[in-house]
Amino acid sequence: MQLPDGSIKGPDLEQIIEKENEVIRFVIDKLKDGFSLEAFKKLYAHFSTDLCDATEFDFITYLYLFFDSKELPHMAELIKWGTLHLVTYDLVMELKKALKKSLYFELIEQAFQKAPPYLQLYSFVMQSNRGALHCLTGMEWDDIETIRSFKVYVELHYPHIQSTELIRQVNSWPSYRRKIFAD
Repeated sequence: MQLPDGSIKGPDLEQIIEKENEVIRFVIDKLKDGFSLEAFKKLYAHFSTDLCDATEFDFITYLYLFFDSKELPHMAELIKWGTLHLVTYDLVMELKKALKKSLYFELIEQAFQKAPPYLQLYSFVMQSNRGALHCLTGMEWDDIETIRSFKVYVELHYPHIQSTELIRQVNSWPSYRRKIFAD
């Protein structure tokens, strides 16, 4: 991501390559003797997906519709266009500072019912010290220890939400729509 001063903020290329190699090894191990290129491509696409990214677009849609329903169409447009260039989580954290507390509380409370668990996933990733990558791959989610850690995290930081319901929502990640970037 390019910052206003022209500098670039993002993960180190070596970290990305390391993560990709980890997923490739994982998929090959899953396939073992039944390896085929078609099966590899399908499993790689599944297990390399970032769950934060997979839940983000429908969360952005929720934000857009929330502000539009509050008769704040410019804020809705700001969400739509701003999230093409900014991390949605960071934008929501700044909304916490900028909005009236009652409006922000309503935004967050309704998100638990009307949006995928993007905020909970992203904050879990940030808290988990996953480095500059800030992602949670399908491969990592496939690990029961990651799910247990997420459950503990949700119960500590979101005690009013059933952790099992959030886990169910995260497990639905393949059904969420994805952002399409046009050139």
